[in-house]
Amino acid sequence: MPDADRVLGAAAVAPGGSATAAPPPPPALPGPAVFSHSRLLRSFETFVEPIATVLSLWLLVWLVEGELNPRWVGLSIVAFALVYPGRPQLRASAARVIADTVLAWAWTCGLLLATGYAIDALDDFSREVVMNWLWLAPASQLAAHWALRQAAPQLIRLAGPPLRAVVVGMNEQGGSLADKLTLAHYTGVELLGFFDDRTPDRIHGRTRHRMLGRIQEIAEYVKKHNVQLVYLSLPMASQPRIKQLLDALKDTTASVYFVPDMFVTDLIQGRTDSICGMPIISVCETPFRGPNAVVKRASDIVLSVAILLLLSPLMLGIAAAIKMTSPGPVIFRQRRYGLWGQEIIVYKFRSMTVTEDGAVVTQARKDDERVTRLGRFLRKTSMDELPQFLNVLQGRMSIVGPRPHAVAHNEFYRPLIKSYMIRHKVKPGITGWAQVNGYRGETDSLQKMEARIRCDLDYLRNWSLRLDLYIVWRTIRLVFKDGAAY
Repeated sequence: MPDADRVLGAAAVAPGGSATAAPPPPPALPGPAVFSHSRLLRSFETFVEPIATVLSLWLLVWLVEGELNPRWVGLSIVAFALVYPGRPQLRASAARVIADTVLAWAWTCGLLLATGYAIDALDDFSREVVMNWLWLAPASQLAAHWALRQAAPQLIRLAGPPLRAVVVGMNEQGGSLADKLTLAHYTGVELLGFFDDRTPDRIHGRTRHRMLGRIQEIAEYVKKHNVQLVYLSLPMASQPRIKQLLDALKDTTASVYFVPDMFVTDLIQGRTDSICGMPIISVCETPFRGPNAVVKRASDIVLSVAILLLLSPLMLGIAAAIKMTSPGPVIFRQRRYGLWGQEIIVYKFRSMTVTEDGAVVTQARKDDERVTRLGRFLRKTSMDELPQFLNVLQGRMSIVGPRPHAVAHNEFYRPLIKSYMIRHKVKPGITGWAQVNGYRGETDSLQKMEARIRCDLDYLRNWSLRLDLYIVWRTIRLVFKDGAAY
């Protein structure tokens, strides 16, 4: 596993410094990945009707027969498959929800009864249970929809604070999107205002939304106010200006969408989507939204708990050895950039005689006198990274992701490498795609750092749980063989 202090050094790539040959391009990644912000509620909605249908059947079977035999289990599986996925109904009126639920259940019942009659299986099921299920199932579905509607605000709060959004270009589609974001419920999005080069008096009918500035000012505003969503509603004729704006936004962690036109550009999790019924196109998005976020977090928790339990005796031994062999703290804490570019505190076993965390952090080099004898072994085997599994449990890091760099190093490289900050759209990792492909250890040229960033962006484009497990397996194989870290 890699080490962030040894990842790069501000002094290593100063303009006019030595440069080495550019490394070969990173290997291609397998597999796609997708998903978006308030898909959390949509994920719940897909299961509301199927689960209500099955639970209503099980309740009746338990009340009438006292046990759930294999025939009822088989029927419940078939019913779940027919009803899944449930329809999104949060924004529909009560009358529409009732009508849709009753009609859909009538179709499902007709199909089940016709199938039972065709295979001569109707007599295998209790008539009392079936007749009561005909009315209890839709009633349960309606009750579940009502419960989800009541719980929706709390579920959105569980997903975190609202995402801050701005609209660029207050034309017809931009104004319509701004109106819907302002009026809609359950989006988890807070509209801050819009940017346009026209004065408010030239924007007919849209002055009710706050104007934040001119288009060239948006990148600075996004960084200053931690804006997470940028919706671009600019005409195709503005293509050069849009490209310039996209380049400026690459120094931020904001997700960028077109409403609705787009031209070819470098997409990160590019896909079509909609918000409040308006079509949008993702240009730069995180893969960890909705179910993907749940899968990623669950795998992080399971693996980190297992590793900490397994390696706790070793970690205690390392801590004792550090305390006995050199003065200073056992755990080294350093500020680094995490998700959305926010500062986090990362833990490591101390491997040096210094604990640098200021405006300048000098990168570790071969035969560095600051590295202790024990620290040299810990860094060689990456055992100094083990406390970062605690960062994973805290939710600050993931097991797999772009390695976090010291804050001083981030500020040095972000103006030199286009798209550098996009790597912060996901939580940093203990290991990553760049590290298992040879970009680990000292980075003594700008070309090496650019290659590392390309690997990080490839990981964002192609994330899957399978890829994470593959990276973990590659890391285990490399950790005792790789001589790049010191």
